[in-house]
Amino acid sequence: MSRAMQCQSCLPWGSWMQLRRSLPGSRGTRSVYLYTASVPGTAGSYFLRKILHTSGIFLPRGCVSYQGGSQERSVQPSPSHHGLFQLRNLASSDAIKKHQKSLSAWFSHQPNEERQFGPSFSLDAVHVDPVIRESSLEEILKPSPDLTIQNQLQQPRSQVISLQNLFDVDTCGRQVKNVVLYGTVGTGKSTLIKKMVVDWCHGRLPCFELVIPFSCEDLSHSHAPISLRRLITKKYQHLRDVVPMLGASNFKVLFILNGLERLNLDFRLAGTELCCDPNEPVPPSAIVVNLLRKYLLPEASIIVTTRPSAVRRIPGKYVGRYAEICGFSDTNLQKLYFQMRLSQPGCSGEDSAGSRSGEQENLVEMLSRNLERHNQIAAACFLPSYCWLVCTTLHFLYFTRTVPPSQTLTGIYTSFLRLNFSGEVLDSTDPTNISMMKYVAKMVGKLAYEGVMSRKTCFSEDDLQQCFEVEMKTESELNLLEVFRSDVFRFFLTPCVQPGKEHTFVFTIPAMQEYLAALYVVLGEKKTLAQRVGKELSEIIGKVSEDVAVVLSIISKVLPLRFLPVLFNLLKIFPRYFSRLSGKDRDTIAHTMAEELFKEEDYYNDDVLDQINSSILGVEGPMRHPDEAPDDEVFELFPIFMGGILSRRNRSILEQLGCSIKNLAAFEIAKAMKKTVIRNSRKGLPPSELMDYLFFLHEFQNERFTAEAIRSLRTVNLSSVKMTPLKCSVLASVMGTTCHEVEELNLSSCNLDTSSLRILFPVLLRCKALHLQLNSLGSDACKEIRDLLLHDKCAVSNLRLANNPVGEQGAQYLAEALAGNHSLTYLSLLHTALGDRGAEVIAQHLAKNQHLQELNLGYNSLTDTAALHVVEVAKKHPTLDKVHLYFNDISEDGKRVLHSLRMDQDGVRALVFLTAGTDVSEYWSNILNVVQKNLPFWDRERVRQHLALILQDLESSRRQTANPWRKAKFLRVESEVKKMLGKLQHGTL
Repeated sequence: MSRAMQCQSCLPWGSWMQLRRSLPGSRGTRSVYLYTASVPGTAGSYFLRKILHTSGIFLPRGCVSYQGGSQERSVQPSPSHHGLFQLRNLASSDAIKKHQKSLSAWFSHQPNEERQFGPSFSLDAVHVDPVIRESSLEEILKPSPDLTIQNQLQQPRSQVISLQNLFDVDTCGRQVKNVVLYGTVGTGKSTLIKKMVVDWCHGRLPCFELVIPFSCEDLSHSHAPISLRRLITKKYQHLRDVVPMLGASNFKVLFILNGLERLNLDFRLAGTELCCDPNEPVPPSAIVVNLLRKYLLPEASIIVTTRPSAVRRIPGKYVGRYAEICGFSDTNLQKLYFQMRLSQPGCSGEDSAGSRSGEQENLVEMLSRNLERHNQIAAACFLPSYCWLVCTTLHFLYFTRTVPPSQTLTGIYTSFLRLNFSGEVLDSTDPTNISMMKYVAKMVGKLAYEGVMSRKTCFSEDDLQQCFEVEMKTESELNLLEVFRSDVFRFFLTPCVQPGKEHTFVFTIPAMQEYLAALYVVLGEKKTLAQRVGKELSEIIGKVSEDVAVVLSIISKVLPLRFLPVLFNLLKIFPRYFSRLSGKDRDTIAHTMAEELFKEEDYYNDDVLDQINSSILGVEGPMRHPDEAPDDEVFELFPIFMGGILSRRNRSILEQLGCSIKNLAAFEIAKAMKKTVIRNSRKGLPPSELMDYLFFLHEFQNERFTAEAIRSLRTVNLSSVKMTPLKCSVLASVMGTTCHEVEELNLSSCNLDTSSLRILFPVLLRCKALHLQLNSLGSDACKEIRDLLLHDKCAVSNLRLANNPVGEQGAQYLAEALAGNHSLTYLSLLHTALGDRGAEVIAQHLAKNQHLQELNLGYNSLTDTAALHVVEVAKKHPTLDKVHLYFNDISEDGKRVLHSLRMDQDGVRALVFLTAGTDVSEYWSNILNVVQKNLPFWDRERVRQHLALILQDLESSRRQTANPWRKAKFLRVESEVKKMLGKLQHGTL
């Protein structure tokens, strides 16, 4: 059967006469050139021939049929043309190789968001193919089942098909030429196509000799007529020598049309005429329609990617196979993706070959365990896009050493949305052309905001209907909502996996709810009906008043009537009044931000970075019982995202997504925040809440505002906050906006290490009182502290290093620091494993110091010799008047010698025991307070032995004195020691 007859069977009734009239053969005879050439490709050598096609009919080898008559003749290539054919063959081969090289470079290029993982993250290195399931038009058109997690994640195994088999014969044995590959936003359509093209470029897709990808978004911007050949050479100039061979029946070419939802296609003959000539200029949409009709280049294979709502735009008779991208519906695919991505050598930075590799393995292990628990994160990672977001967030949390402006959590989420929604219009057939992200911010943002305000994360069907459908009034609005449901809904909302809540929905990633709620507020979508009506009236009256004002100004020159100026002012009253209301709206945004940022009920939660970490990696420990009451929902990221969205960089990205936030609005909100946020921050904040506030300032990215806020913080208490490299970088970045001295910085029990001290070095220089106790700081860290104390701008006067494994080598570095430092007046080395040799080293360098006033060497296993040496040196020191030596291994004889060194005799006080001869030491309460504070970190048995010795010493001294006042003091101290011993033995201390 001829191709024309085949086309007739595919066309609707009544179209055949139109087809005959449109055939090119009805207009006369065309010239014919036929040649054969051998072109080596990735699959080996093959023969090409260029043959005449008239009326869309491809003729057998060596035979040409003229439509104008019945003549047939054989056409054989002349021997004289043999050299010409070889030249063309060579040129075509080189052109395809250039095409492959060009495509490989273009499609291997990763966006800026990917580069934060390091240069080793190529498409080949970390790609995992999503599950592809063969579908049908009937299945697409039928009503979707209840969106439960079981329906979403469990697909029939028999329907799974690989990317390489998409063009295999169908169930009826027919060769498939057109494939529609569809999937919702975030399932990985574009990435899969990129990987397909790169595979062809590298010879891993040998079934096609030429691949020509087109972006439908690019094609949608051009309406000028253009031929297919001109279109190809316009996009890929080096294919000039290959384009003439596209009509050959044995030349296997694949056209890729990515993002078909961007094109408005009309398959009616009345809307798009038939065209089989690749040289005839027609609109780009007509080229696509005729390619899919198989009327233009019928032997070409075509793969189309689109969203579900646009699948039905192509009539089913033109589609050989439907395939749905189901994402990572298998948890093992999620694990494989995380394993490949987080284990890459470049993931953890410069020191990845060493200690960081262990941390990478630990992250993968924790993430895998969390996925195996069937946590909500497994449902989120059904979409490959969210797997990317999880890896990016973990990279941000664990491997960030510095925080440039691009490295913010808000920036990650904004960039994540740009990767998935950049340039996307919700429905290209809708005249409003509303951007997909603008629609999401308006509709889903409202649901997110109402959930944040009511402290709710699970939403029922009624909640969704109330939020999405209550304001639907027109056909256009209902159509947009239908497109949103089919294409975008599952990107943001997913079925809840919590037992008993299977038919409710939660946000795919918890933080996404807070981000969209923040975007909803900052965009000004949270308006009352009066505010919306007022804005519209203001715009209308403002435009009318301009025109009327021009007319009245002309009339006033001819007829100088007195009432005209009054009329001018009346016309301008309403717009001015509304602008004042808008200013109050900005005050409301700032007030909301401050109120949410400093909620007292959230004061003692973990800081937000730890909360994000727990939501991804889970919480190690026993699982919560299903009947156990859940904790209250926490939304501390909501105000932080509000600040982050206002940063200049994020506003520019959101502008690309159709969500415009004007500079003036951002300025006025920041101005209003000074009255609320900074004033509230002056109140005493718990450490975790203070960390959240510092993180908010970092996310806000407003240096002037941050500097003003930081100047009001003279004391920074971050005790017990786990200071990861990221948090240290945030602290250094925020504190670096000013140069003022910090009265006190408390970083005790913060998991600091040597790298943390390096990051914080500029901040530590400006601190007068520096608390670094309980941080496992060893000798390497002491080397950093030495450099800090020897710096000419060092302002540290009070340094506490208690309960750190300083050791002898660390003591050497600290002794060198003491010798050259000019600011330090108090140094605590309590329980730092110095030993006698460490104390001796410090004593040797102490003579070179001229400013130290107090030195604590308690609980360091010092014996009599080392203790006496330290005190002897201290006696000669010009300013040192107090040395703490309690809880050391000092004998009774040593105690008596030390006691003989009275302050009035030698100018130094040695705090060794609670007694001072036959009296109680005036520092007994200080010593017991130190013991009580540090007891959780000390060896309890050794402390018990020391307290027993102290008690014996108190009782002996009490018996030696006859003074009743002193006896009473001894009894009081003895009772305190006995209480401490009792609690220690019962484990209540």
